[in-house]
Amino acid sequence: MMVFIDTVLPWLGDLLAMGGNILALILIMAMLIWSLLCERIYYLYFLYPEQLRSAVRLWEAREDKVSWYALQYREHLRHRINADLNRSFGLISTIIKICPLLGLLGTVAGMLEVFDALAATGTNNPRSMAAGVSKATVSTLAGMVVAIFGLLGSRFTENRAVAERSALPARLAYLGVEDA
Repeated sequence: MMVFIDTVLPWLGDLLAMGGNILALILIMAMLIWSLLCERIYYLYFLYPEQLRSAVRLWEAREDKVSWYALQYREHLRHRINADLNRSFGLISTIIKICPLLGLLGTVAGMLEVFDALAATGTNNPRSMAAGVSKATVSTLAGMVVAIFGLLGSRFTENRAVAERSALPARLAYLGVEDA
């Protein structure tokens, strides 16, 4: 895997070598966050409109629209759409909150390397401490950057989902699903 990274993206291999294993974990978390966010964006802009039209078609196909069972069916359609609109946001939020903690873990691991270098050399030689300080700094920076950009993407996507959820009753009424 590292050979592939070194040949395709040499700067990434250098960064991973500088940041250690924690940085690789932060990178995996970043890819997970953005894959989930891309799935949500795809759902909101491409799948959700079709799901809304499908719910309207299902409602319009019913002959009975005023009985208690019909109203329960309509609420079921609304709740199913709402559940799909809310999917994955809790997981995305949790992963975003974990990223700074992973950066902090990298900081602690880097500082342990600094203390090991100090114990091994017995002096405060800056060259022996540089790798640990680098690991501490890079992992902290990466954890914060991933969290900040993940939070921005999550807020954009979540605000779009909230807007769609609040407009859902009006859209269903406009498309023919009236409150009885």
